[in-house]
Amino acid sequence: MKDLKNFDISFIGLKDGMHQFDYNIDKEFFDFFNYEEFYNSNVNVSLSFLKKPTLFELSFSFSGSVEVACDITNELFQQPIETEMFLIVKFGDEFNNENDELLIIPHSDYKLNIAQYIYEAIVLAVPIKKVHPGVEDGTLKSEILDKLNEFEIKDNKTEKNHLDVDSDDIDPRWNKLKSILIEKNKSNGTS
Repeated sequence: MKDLKNFDISFIGLKDGMHQFDYNIDKEFFDFFNYEEFYNSNVNVSLSFLKKPTLFELSFSFSGSVEVACDITNELFQQPIETEMFLIVKFGDEFNNENDELLIIPHSDYKLNIAQYIYEAIVLAVPIKKVHPGVEDGTLKSEILDKLNEFEIKDNKTEKNHLDVDSDDIDPRWNKLKSILIEKNKSNGTS
């Protein structure tokens, strides 16, 4: 993919009404944007393009997966992508894309490139914290996960010992506040 011309929609030659466009997004697409978080990609994009005399309505539907590294174990896994996006395109005096759902393009334009919208929708569909499904259900066997489990607190006694603090180590101001709370409870009849 040398450029993103495949994502140009020449709307001048289109008749008013509904038009369907389908795209398959692979790793090469993200390489164009210098986005290196995905190790591989297989996302199908279905675009319903409704052309009206004064505006266009674009309805995107995304399904597939991207290969990402787990934030906990660094193991690669397929992150499912299922999302939708809606965009209205109107004509105006100058280009304006400040609104997420409304794009204004100059009257002189004759085509619309949708690559940036596809890119953003897929990237935003991936959760901020990427966790391998095997970590969540306990089926993943990994050296990193084994190491993390070694450092996990094993029982409540150990945890409790870490939480016990000598009263000498506590700032005296906290003790004063504690006594106020105890006095208040006694005056209310609760203990």
